[in-house]
Amino acid sequence: MSGAKTKPRELRAQRRQSRHGCWDHLIIAPLWVAYDANLGTLLRTCDAIGACLAAPRTRHYRDALQIGDTLRGRRPCVHWVAPSKEAWLDEQRAAGKRIVAVELADGATSLARLAPAREPTVLLLGHEHNGVPDEVLAGVDECVEIPMIGWGASLNVAVAASLVAYRLAGLS
Repeated sequence: MSGAKTKPRELRAQRRQSRHGCWDHLIIAPLWVAYDANLGTLLRTCDAIGACLAAPRTRHYRDALQIGDTLRGRRPCVHWVAPSKEAWLDEQRAAGKRIVAVELADGATSLARLAPAREPTVLLLGHEHNGVPDEVLAGVDECVEIPMIGWGASLNVAVAASLVAYRLAGLS
């Protein structure tokens, strides 16, 4: 290796020829997430993989995304979900999108076996303590489970979502 080292800023510019608009092929939907920090982290994950974020149109989500937006106004597309989360999911399903939930459930697909999304997909995330509501979970196309070796019962919702989203985006 000879010559000057390429600076990280130059490498980023070479690798990203265009900015993300509304990709709509992968939408990360943290519809029941309570903790503000998780929403900011998910916004960064969306930017990194070219996904959109779906968020309920509530003060909690608007404020959390405003505070957690470390991208300085260059954030990815946000689909505002209103008035009903369930109605929004029905619209996505009717539009031909596959609904995938990150949840521990009978018959769940292990993260290692999850294939990249070949069709438009919504990645559904539940509440940090209660998960995806049972009545919603009954209508998803697939559940994804992240194998765990330690004593903990789950990962932080933003970490879990990021792992699954990178896999669905075909980047891991």
